Amino acid sequence: MTTLIGFDGKRAVMNYTGIGNYSRLALESILPLMPDAHFNLYTPRRRENPRMAALERSPRVSIVTPDTLAGRLMPHLWRSRTLCGKLRRDKPDLYHGLSNELPWGIERTGIPSVVTIHDLIFMRHPEFYHRADVEICTRKFRYAAKAADRVIAISQRTADDLRELFDIPEEKIRIVYQGCSPIFSRPASTEAIEENRRIYGRYIIGVGTIESRKNQLLSLRALAMLPNDINLVLIGRRTAYADKIQAEARRLGLSERLYMVSGVDMTEIPALYAGAELAAYPSFYEGFGIPMLEALASGVPLVAATGSCLEEAGGPGAIYVDPNSPEQFADAASRIISSPILKEEMTARGRQYITRFAPEKFGRGLVDVYNELLPQK
Repeated sequence: MTTLIGFDGKRAVMNYTGIGNYSRLALESILPLMPDAHFNLYTPRRRENPRMAALERSPRVSIVTPDTLAGRLMPHLWRSRTLCGKLRRDKPDLYHGLSNELPWGIERTGIPSVVTIHDLIFMRHPEFYHRADVEICTRKFRYAAKAADRVIAISQRTADDLRELFDIPEEKIRIVYQGCSPIFSRPASTEAIEENRRIYGRYIIGVGTIESRKNQLLSLRALAMLPNDINLVLIGRRTAYADKIQAEARRLGLSERLYMVSGVDMTEIPALYAGAELAAYPSFYEGFGIPMLEALASGVPLVAATGSCLEEAGGPGAIYVDPNSPEQFADAASRIISSPILKEEMTARGRQYITRFAPEKFGRGLVDVYNELLPQK
């Protein structure tokens, strides 16, 4: 008998980064481990997304959209409020909310449910968010964590936050580390690496949305203390915080050494990492830190910030500094840049460390959680 697993597929289908990447990698990792299962991805809309191509080719994956006029007219309401009616009709053996949410009323359907909670940053650092967003996310995430039969935390830090902030019992939480795309473990093209070095010179790379929580200003201020031939390349979607970075670059006389690049295809990022002297991830707070795995898989040492879970993600492949100390950052970067031996040692340790986050281990961890619930049918 075929097992039917339902997923909140909105982010997998609609998003290109972040939780979209998590959702797609989860599905890709699970597929070979559950050969007799079928997977329904419930999404309020479809979108042309080349990153979904491999999944959509599988005969065991179905994209499910609203089948009523009301659902099509009010897709947000369908996903959050009326999806349970569709689930009752489809009768999946388990439903997994991949992006911090479950449809309201899931606990009354009799369908076992799992939710992945990525982080509770909005509660730890509400200053980085609009007040309304903090209130909405708190309500949605708390409901999902309380209603779910199992809560998957993507790190020990998130598990600790769930216990402390939502009072979720430890026996209900499972830590399942996520991986990063296999493209970062493959050797990058020598031509692409050299082209990036031609454009950017010797550079430090930072990948991630350019926003205040990510703290890219620390990297820029440290740049002023590093040799003049070292540049800073920031790859990611720009927010208003990017204007602050540009203003600070002008004040410090660093405008010619700063590059901010948006809209970079994921397939181009491994070569950007591989051409860098080091990667920077000085975020004030993270649920995990996938860009750290990407950098380490690409063979680049890191400078990252203390204070959340980044030591958990990067292990010995990074040097960790106070997120408010450009002096510490500059000292760490200088040590890496000036010592090929240190760089090689950190790279080797980092690559060894991140084997614990291999996609097959990610998939196995998810399936193990499912198997705790599936026999209850």
